[in-house]
Amino acid sequence: MQHASIRWLARLATPGLLMMALVSTGTRAADGPPSTGLGQAWPSATDVSASPRWHVYVFQRDGIRYIQINDLGGTVRAAFATSGGAFLVLPVGVDATRLATPQQPQPAPASTTGDVVYQDAAVKVLVAPQADGTVQVRAASGDCKDPIECSARIN
Repeated sequence: MQHASIRWLARLATPGLLMMALVSTGTRAADGPPSTGLGQAWPSATDVSASPRWHVYVFQRDGIRYIQINDLGGTVRAAFATSGGAFLVLPVGVDATRLATPQQPQPAPASTTGDVVYQDAAVKVLVAPQADGTVQVRAASGDCKDPIECSARIN
């Protein structure tokens, strides 16, 4: 009698488990293949940089995009997360403290000459090398005309 109820329970549970597996696989497939390596010199993600002088990698998980900027030698300069117009500087990269966003503005850099290294409908990223060897990274909303102005605070 006990074996019969276990078989009945197994028949009942199997379709439910199969359905859960299909739903979770479909969700993963809709987001595209997962990329790994956030914070690494050479992550397993596509380089989407608009500049030949920089590497830019975009990772996505649970509706949040993570954007990482590396120099040509693979040194991670800075990274941030963005979703719904909000930006969060990540503690990653040698210039993480020099990454400015609308939510975490910084004074305008000494040198504002730089490259827009990444841009899509929601995000624009400008990298401005400084005379001391550091890099100022400016992240702003995609419709911003001047990323320095959109992520600067007046002292």
